[in-house]
Amino acid sequence: MGSKKKGNEKEKEKKKLKNETLIEEEEKKSKSKAMSKKKKAKEHMLQLERLQQKDPEFYEFLKEHDKELLDFNDQDIDDDAETDVDSEEMEDEETDRYRMEHVASESEEEEKSSKNVITRAMVDSWCKSIQDNTSLGAVRALMRAFRSACHYGDDGGDDSVDNLKIMSSSVFNKIMLFVFSEMDGILRGLMKLPPSGGKKETVSDLMNTKQWKNCNHLVKSYLGNSLHVLNQMTDTKMISFTLGRLRYSSIFLAAFPALLRKYVKVVLHFWGTEGGALPVVSLLFLRDLCVQFGSVCIDDCFKGMYKAYVLNCQYVTATKLQHIQFLGNCFTELLRVDLGVAFQHAFVFIRQLAMILHETLSAKKKELFRRVYGWKFMNCLELWTGAICTYSSQADLKPLAYPLTQIITGTARLVPTAQYFPLRLWCIRMLNRIAASTGTFIPVSLLLLDMLEMKELHRPPTGGVGAAIDFRTVLKVRKSALKTRAFQEACVYSVIEQLTEHLAQWSYCVAFFELSFVPAVRLRNFCKSTNVERFRREVRQLIRQIEANCEFTNKKRMSISFLPNDLEAASFLEDEKKNGSSPLSQYSAVLCQKAEQRNDSVMTSSVLVGERTSIFGGKVTQNDEKDDSVNEEAVAVFNSSWLPGSDSKTSRLKDEKEKKKKRKRSREEAAFDDDVVEDLVLSSDEEEGYSSDSQDFEDVKEKPVTTKQQNKNRKPSARSDPSKKKAKFGSKKSNKTKRN
Repeated sequence: MGSKKKGNEKEKEKKKLKNETLIEEEEKKSKSKAMSKKKKAKEHMLQLERLQQKDPEFYEFLKEHDKELLDFNDQDIDDDAETDVDSEEMEDEETDRYRMEHVASESEEEEKSSKNVITRAMVDSWCKSIQDNTSLGAVRALMRAFRSACHYGDDGGDDSVDNLKIMSSSVFNKIMLFVFSEMDGILRGLMKLPPSGGKKETVSDLMNTKQWKNCNHLVKSYLGNSLHVLNQMTDTKMISFTLGRLRYSSIFLAAFPALLRKYVKVVLHFWGTEGGALPVVSLLFLRDLCVQFGSVCIDDCFKGMYKAYVLNCQYVTATKLQHIQFLGNCFTELLRVDLGVAFQHAFVFIRQLAMILHETLSAKKKELFRRVYGWKFMNCLELWTGAICTYSSQADLKPLAYPLTQIITGTARLVPTAQYFPLRLWCIRMLNRIAASTGTFIPVSLLLLDMLEMKELHRPPTGGVGAAIDFRTVLKVRKSALKTRAFQEACVYSVIEQLTEHLAQWSYCVAFFELSFVPAVRLRNFCKSTNVERFRREVRQLIRQIEANCEFTNKKRMSISFLPNDLEAASFLEDEKKNGSSPLSQYSAVLCQKAEQRNDSVMTSSVLVGERTSIFGGKVTQNDEKDDSVNEEAVAVFNSSWLPGSDSKTSRLKDEKEKKKKRKRSREEAAFDDDVVEDLVLSSDEEEGYSSDSQDFEDVKEKPVTTKQQNKNRKPSARSDPSKKKAKFGSKKSNKTKRN
């Protein structure tokens, strides 16, 4: 005890010495000010004397009109000096008082600084008192600690409320785990609300009660600080856990519209940019907001999700294909919340696509063609095709099937060249889906049969075997690839698959014989014109299936007595349709299996999102019952040395740089494949909300292939296949004609 007293006395003596030195410095400053005033007064007296000698008339004028200026003498200088001394004495008295008070305040601050450090024992005591009797004081103390934890490491973080400080990561983890796991139940218990769920009206009624006035600052602190720490997080598991817990407290955002808008923006960002389980958690959060707040939140969610989807469709690769499909399924699922509002947004967006296509058809400029034949435009068509097919039985979105069909058909016929075979096949797949879901006839067979008549499929493959082409990830094929055997096979097989699927949809129709007559005739003509035996074999197999299906329908057709315009025609072969017993439907199933195997063999790289995540259910099951106990995954998520602040910001910058590098690599791959990607320009009414800030890709010029390289590619193929000799002979013949 004696040593402590001596130490305290020494510290007090040091503080006194410091204060005395400060006082001496202030006295020196005041004296220097007084001396400067005396010098200025003497200089003024000398100037007046000079004026009297040089200009006596002006001096007399000053006497008459301004005597106060000339009555300046040495007494005024002495008075100024006395006043300065008096002020110095007053300052001495004030400094003595301040010195005594300052020493006492410093000792008190030293005692408080030790109390403001948050320890594990303090957090445990708060948590225990909250769990035992829900002490309001303990809740307030815990929320102050939660605020300091969320703002740890920020600029000016030391000057936070009550200057609370967190010294260890274990204390931080304890605070975050308890608050995110228990705070929703605590707030509901204080306000006497049901343990889960709720409506917007319940919160609006609660805002007029005393309970809300006592606890509204706790709710705002919880939601606001949680939003701040969400912006600092970089780990997807941590963000998923935090959003999952905040989802149960989303009903309280009805009292804070500004926070609601901020939460919508943050959650939309996580949904569109992150992977793993985070998009699913973000979708559930957004859907709950739409259900609870209605039109206040639905419009922002629809617009934001559509914009995020468009930004993700800048380019398509095998690793990103299923992720884009997953985002489209999420958007389609959210439309289920309010189909009436969904129709309004769908009408606007589909109309924008129609305006872009109309402008391209009328102007016929290269830039406009690139805008239509780009990934964004095509993926938007795919998105609305999926939405209309999902809700085809509903009266809200079904009227949009006709304008969308017209846009897709016009897109397929815009540039009828062999280079855009993948894009045309994509349009045909969308048309087949719309026809199957709505039960309307779309003349798809004409688009497919025109593809078989193109000259590129009737020429011998002078470019060799070539690499396999995945038509799902390519819009445009290079000119050099048109001469390869792999491209010709992929085109013919894809046309046969889509034509079989189209005819299988109407294989139970009464008029199938008339419907299939023209396709069968044109398929026979293709067999006569082509010299490739494997193409003949596939087309003849399809012709046999068409003829078998005609016999299948004509047998039933001979026994009916109703007219084609009768309502009974819709029930023709209804039982057989349920069983799928027609020859064409069975043959179509076999071709679909072969197509899946071929696509799996082409896609060599790993998929970003798994197969199950890309297939989203018709309804998202909502579990309003939440587990009060913290699971092991949550403990593993927050049981780390992560703290918000500068460290997290630097790591986030590193992650963004890595993502940019990956995007550059993928863009280079897309440019190598000669795919043109352009910004999706929307109408001027919605240009501010939906315009994307992405870079455009330019066409890559093809390198000229020399005759030596062509000969190298042909030599091994000619040995393996005797049919290649004819192709080689034909190329020599063409070279001779060129020379001539």
